[in-house]
Amino acid sequence: MQVTELSIPGALVVRPDVFGDERGFFCETYREPSWAEHGIPTTWAQDNHSRSSRGVLRGMHFAIGEGQAKLIRCARGRILDVIVDLRAGSPTYGQSASTELSDENMHQMYVPIGCAHGFVVLSDVADVVYKCSTVYDPAVERGIAYDDPAIGIEWPDVSPLIVSERDRTAPTLASVAGQLPFRYPE
Repeated sequence: MQVTELSIPGALVVRPDVFGDERGFFCETYREPSWAEHGIPTTWAQDNHSRSSRGVLRGMHFAIGEGQAKLIRCARGRILDVIVDLRAGSPTYGQSASTELSDENMHQMYVPIGCAHGFVVLSDVADVVYKCSTVYDPAVERGIAYDDPAIGIEWPDVSPLIVSERDRTAPTLASVAGQLPFRYPE
């Protein structure tokens, strides 16, 4: 596999080896020793699977408390996966990074603790599967505005954009910055 660090420290794009022939393909989506060599956690508490249609935007989500790392992949379709660095003292605090994940490129994104995560669906339908380092707890689940002008995420022109009420009304980073527990380096 090949691993590339994004512009946000600790955020990685994983390009696993894919072996294909006329029958189809085979790919390891997670192998503990290989991922551990690159600093990706080897213990996961929860796996999730979401299905969304074209134009659905989910995010920007994160967990406070002990935080939550994620390992994201798109098992069907195509998404633009986006993260925002929320770690005080980070050289990329308040900045975003993104990569396209799809069933064709088989790439994965590792989202470190202290980053918000979201995605928008670029294909007719997308199945997104991801590992989480902690179990979902609504008491610590938070979000920031996907369209916060201070962050300036460059979302692709997908219309109509379908955003939940929770995500549409999420606060800006500046309005919650003093409440965030994340420090760099973790």
